[in-house]
Amino acid sequence: MSIDGEPGDADETAAPVDAVALAIAGHPIPVESFGDFRTAARDLIVRRIPPESVQWSGTQHAGGDLLSAANTGLVPALPADLLDQPPAPPPRIPRALMEMLQGAACYRAPDRWGFLYKVLWRWQLGQQEILSMADEDGARLQHMVKAVRHEEHDMHAYLRFRERPPEAGDPRFVAWFEPAHDVLPQVAQHFARRMGKISWMIGTPDATVAWDGSTLHATGPLMRSAADVEDSGEALWLTYYRSIFNPARLNAGTMHGHIRSRFWKNLPEAAVVPHMVSQAAAGARKVGQLDTVGKRTGTTIPIAPEKAAPERQQPSSLDDCRRCDLWQNATQAVAGQGVHHAKIMLVGEQPGDQEDLAGKPFVGPAGALLDKAMDEAAMDRRKIYITNAVKHFKWEPRGKRRLHKTPAQKEVMACHYWLETELETVKPEVLVALGSTALKSILQSGSVTMKDHIGKPFRHEGRWVVVTYHPSYALRVPSAEARHEAVAAIVAALKLAQRLADGETPE
Repeated sequence: MSIDGEPGDADETAAPVDAVALAIAGHPIPVESFGDFRTAARDLIVRRIPPESVQWSGTQHAGGDLLSAANTGLVPALPADLLDQPPAPPPRIPRALMEMLQGAACYRAPDRWGFLYKVLWRWQLGQQEILSMADEDGARLQHMVKAVRHEEHDMHAYLRFRERPPEAGDPRFVAWFEPAHDVLPQVAQHFARRMGKISWMIGTPDATVAWDGSTLHATGPLMRSAADVEDSGEALWLTYYRSIFNPARLNAGTMHGHIRSRFWKNLPEAAVVPHMVSQAAAGARKVGQLDTVGKRTGTTIPIAPEKAAPERQQPSSLDDCRRCDLWQNATQAVAGQGVHHAKIMLVGEQPGDQEDLAGKPFVGPAGALLDKAMDEAAMDRRKIYITNAVKHFKWEPRGKRRLHKTPAQKEVMACHYWLETELETVKPEVLVALGSTALKSILQSGSVTMKDHIGKPFRHEGRWVVVTYHPSYALRVPSAEARHEAVAAIVAALKLAQRLADGETPE
């Protein structure tokens, strides 16, 4: 496209200036908009006037002159026969470069017009590397364009309209923003399209734009800060903002990193965020929801997790786990214990009453029996890892006692996440499933039975699995003979696990 641009450009409203005559006389060329610059630059390039012989001036965002840093002071004298030379052909500028120049023209820099003319001059000389990031001027041009686009995005995101009382008249909504670059015209076009016939006004320290529902009106600054506007509906917005604030997902560093400090002071929610952050640090983070949201009762519909809604964020620690309801009646979660990177991992069912109180696995009567079996099998408990398929104690009251209750399959599957975490951390070579619940958790199936696998080691996901009775089973059987057989089976399974860990292949 030609550097003259397309007909009907909105910024070409100023009276034309004889840029060539001003340059020859050594006077600055006044520029108020990109349209002024484009017209002047075309005339200068046609007359072959180099960038170092041109001074530019214009209205800066703070009211001062915009003199090119490279052209302040004396400029080189122009050749006397310059005007006698035939004019160069009008430059042809690709649309992509013209759009970059127009974006960079909004970048607040004291030498922006001189720099943009230098870019045009180099392009006219055939130096197309001006568009490359490897070129010094090209890198600066793209940096200016990127900074302006970011400022437009930030203004779209962080500009807050405040509603005026009906008796105040138009405009209905008023906003205040302090842009780092001259992006108000582009942003005004965005909100004109977005808000339809509703009247509004955006004030900045340097200019104001108003929309009456059909036409944009630009003028000088009319406001001094966001405090110039009162909004009766702001209290409702802050109430809504508090209600959607989730302290459990708070990351104050990320929040402040995404929203720079110069935006916070003009956001209405900035008045309540510090209090909510302090509440989160004081304990509200553990709740993760409002106190007014109660637990709703209803029928539980069993459904596989992979067929349910999108997977939620996993709990960061076992103490914070709410994947099932067992945590509500348990004293604490009971994590596994033992040597990390142990070759053998024993997996039980769930903590018992004493484990729930102590916070350690297998420390009650079943744990004592397991210790006895391990001694008979010559297995050192200090060299293995012991855990449970379910980490919270499930029980039912019987008088003053808490009696063990077998966890449901949905609770076993919900807690499998933690067993997988332990398997990934410890990386055992042999798993010993103590009881049916442990076997179902390892295989992630509710239909498997112990009788099909007991005494028959098998491979699963790259490791050996040995199945035997849970120690509590040996405590429950009525006869001494059955108890002896159960303990003997446990001892045999532990011995087999050690042989497999040592590399022996079973028959």
